Amino acid sequence: MAAMEMALFFLMLLSLAVEGVWGGSDDGERPFSASKLEMFVDELPNMPRLRGYEVEDGVPVAGNLTIGMYEKTWKFHRDLPATRVFAFGTSKEAATVPGPTIEALQGVPTHVTWTNHLPSRHILPWDPTLSAPRPRTGGVPTVVHLHGGVHPPHSDGHSLAWFTSSFSSTGPQWSRPTFSYPNAQPPGSLWYHDHAMALTRVNLLAGLFGAYSLLAPALESPLRLPSAPPFDLPLVVFDRSFLSDGSIYMNSTGNNPNIHPQWQPEYFGDAIIVNGKAWPFLAVHRRRYRFRIINASNARFFRFFFANGLRFVHVASDSVYLPRPVSSKKFLLAPSEIADVIVDFSQSPTDSAILANDAPYPYPSGDPADKINGQVMKFVIGRQREVDSSRIPESLLRYPAPAVHQAAETRYITMYEYESATGEPTRLYLNGKSFMEPATETPREGSSEVWHVINLTDDNHPLHIHLAVFVVLEQRELVDEDRFKDCMMKLNDAIKCRVDDHAMGRRYSVPPYERGWKNVFKMRPGCVTKILVRFSPLDLETGKHPFNSTDEPGYVYHCHILDHEDNEMMRPLKLIH
Repeated sequence: MAAMEMALFFLMLLSLAVEGVWGGSDDGERPFSASKLEMFVDELPNMPRLRGYEVEDGVPVAGNLTIGMYEKTWKFHRDLPATRVFAFGTSKEAATVPGPTIEALQGVPTHVTWTNHLPSRHILPWDPTLSAPRPRTGGVPTVVHLHGGVHPPHSDGHSLAWFTSSFSSTGPQWSRPTFSYPNAQPPGSLWYHDHAMALTRVNLLAGLFGAYSLLAPALESPLRLPSAPPFDLPLVVFDRSFLSDGSIYMNSTGNNPNIHPQWQPEYFGDAIIVNGKAWPFLAVHRRRYRFRIINASNARFFRFFFANGLRFVHVASDSVYLPRPVSSKKFLLAPSEIADVIVDFSQSPTDSAILANDAPYPYPSGDPADKINGQVMKFVIGRQREVDSSRIPESLLRYPAPAVHQAAETRYITMYEYESATGEPTRLYLNGKSFMEPATETPREGSSEVWHVINLTDDNHPLHIHLAVFVVLEQRELVDEDRFKDCMMKLNDAIKCRVDDHAMGRRYSVPPYERGWKNVFKMRPGCVTKILVRFSPLDLETGKHPFNSTDEPGYVYHCHILDHEDNEMMRPLKLIH
């Protein structure tokens, strides 16, 4: 009888999905081939900028913004019909994909009222078997997370704090429409995006994300890095596939349709988008530029390089400056990671430079990049060398070194992937627990902890920890991995399964440009990654945040492959006094 009831339940869900309760459905149409689109014909957009502060009598004071989410159409390419999207903006007419870049000042709060003007139905398929919201009045649930932000729990964009249009339905953790960002943290590059439970992947695919720059002129001006437009630009990079009518294509048949009728373990698009245009071009002078490169893809890793040999100089990783600049010819950027780099076009041997990508997808063992997704954008370089007052200093900004000996706790965080009888992924858990189970990670405010992150899957998972920053101490390969994995699948206890005896394989070095404080790192498959996690501000002597970080609803940590996060590769994180 139970089996019959379960079968009827899934038939009901499938029926509702077809009727459109959860958004678009698969009509059998195949995606339009992006190879038919000419590259480098659209100019790179410079996204609108919103000032997150006011100035009174020459003094910066707290700013108040109202930013809405709207359905509209957006041209991703000159020769592609306009696409239905969800977009952030101060009005429907002003809304863009990505959304406007918010520019905030260190130490000056920014208050944002996020408003939802989205329709009653989603424009993309929405799997009803995931732990997605069920708004009683219909509508598209959303909630905004400022990625890399240090802010109180009620402003973190908790996955259960969602709300629909006009706040007609709200999630169990929703509390207020205005989010407060103290900006009491180091200057750097952040980004904001939707974070609704089990809907993050479709809401971001629809277009709900944007850049956030936290500036500190007194600290940054003496560095004399390239600054202000057009020499300091965010580059928000992501991938999409389209149908011939311009609409976003997302396969709405699951890899295990009898378990999840729509969910797929990763989304990959064949068109590479930068700041809302497919393979754009940017005319640049022969001088230095600063690019804050944000990987806003659902699952695609990018390994960036210049086809003509130009180099990158890294000045920050994620939201925190490095202690000194680091040069590279190629670097890997996972979903949600940020690379803050300087490119000196005066060193170019050619009058144009292609920013390219050679990362396999899924990373690291998937298909190789091809001539379509292996191209990102083109820089058209002026022939005359320009006067350039910027420079690359010998040192940047310094923050406390990791103090491992002061760590208050050691934890083991294990990444699991569960499969169906056909070997296809069905769900992904951290420590064998769903997101809805009570928090087991309860660090003390102001403390540091050592986390050993054990990846027992075949994928590289970018781990993101809200509120905290961390330093990667070591990454070691597991030996006799199958034996260890068998034990962990039975006991789910790293100590009892003798993790130290297995974490004795090859040691992978952390790239020099990622050795500072970060909020995302790539957890290599078959490895244990040791990190020191800091739950106190980097640049405040008190060791405590200027707000109650122990308040409800707390924070979370999760894999930032959005399709994994939505299938519960996410856990609550609750700070205590």
